[in-house]
Amino acid sequence: MAYNPAAIKIPDAAAFSTIIDGKQVQLYQLKNKAGMQVAVTNYGAYLVGAWVPNRAGDLTSVIVGFDTIQGLLKQECYYGAVVGRYANRIAGGKFTLDGKEYNLAINNGPNSLHGGEDNFSLKVWDAEQTDARTVVLTLFSAEMEEGYPGNLKVKVTYTLTDDNTLTIAYEATTDKTTIINLTNHAYFNLNGEGNGDILDHVLQINANSYTPINENMIPSGEIATVKGTPFDFNEPEKIGTRINLDNEQLKNANGYDHNFVLNRHEYNTPVSTVIGNKTGIKMEVFTDQPGMQLYTANFTPGTNTIRGNAKDNRQTSFALETQHFPDSPNQPQFPSTVLKPGEVYSTYTTFKFSE
Repeated sequence: MAYNPAAIKIPDAAAFSTIIDGKQVQLYQLKNKAGMQVAVTNYGAYLVGAWVPNRAGDLTSVIVGFDTIQGLLKQECYYGAVVGRYANRIAGGKFTLDGKEYNLAINNGPNSLHGGEDNFSLKVWDAEQTDARTVVLTLFSAEMEEGYPGNLKVKVTYTLTDDNTLTIAYEATTDKTTIINLTNHAYFNLNGEGNGDILDHVLQINANSYTPINENMIPSGEIATVKGTPFDFNEPEKIGTRINLDNEQLKNANGYDHNFVLNRHEYNTPVSTVIGNKTGIKMEVFTDQPGMQLYTANFTPGTNTIRGNAKDNRQTSFALETQHFPDSPNQPQFPSTVLKPGEVYSTYTTFKFSE
């Protein structure tokens, strides 16, 4: 089927209005003066979509998503979800904290992934749209939910500014020492959602190192140089140039699904830049996190119908998940993900779009 950008429209809020677990689910629509629009739902704190205007004022849908809440409920790939308490993988679903071992749900081979079976992406959050460009979502996660210690209070704020910048700010507090690692799992196609694969997108990542993984997708503990490997994106390169090379790391993940150790950077310096080869849309990523997971949708099933009546075929989108490193609770050499009472977990990720 030919790509039809006119068929990809901003979802109707009524298509997301329903009751789940006794709570009202809604769609919140943000819009700036430049014409960019963003849609967020309080189910899973999902970033449902983002529509970026070109010079003619036409909108390009740059985030893969669904027209209805039913479509979102059927998928299992975290399309735009806020995932937690712990984004990415924890080996064996176990970690030790203050001398006590905690056991988590196993939901990804031998590992716990993205917070377990009943993770944040499946919760109905409380939400308030404070103005035309901001929505604030809050969630309470009880002691030992999915095996994690501590009563955790979480706040996620989506803010759209007039320079086509979307910031996701995360905050959390706990009454007991715990671990936390939050991210958003948006899938991007800067050529337009449903408009073919992303292998010719040009990607740059400010990272001299990455964390190699084993066959179970768990970091070995090594922080390895990217130099001379398919993981060197310090200079702009097409995503697909080296993705099929005979490389053990690429074979382990069926493509890219790896954590990059970001170089030291200032607040106003992007850690990554991506350009859609067909549209010329540029996305810059800013964050205060030490890592970022590049995932090239190697396991998307091709059975979900996304906006525009397209399918979520393999490698037709990519994710850049800003984060702490996978399995950090079991890797003491990695930056700590421990949160203690009296502390505030506070982090941000910003996506800036331009041509």
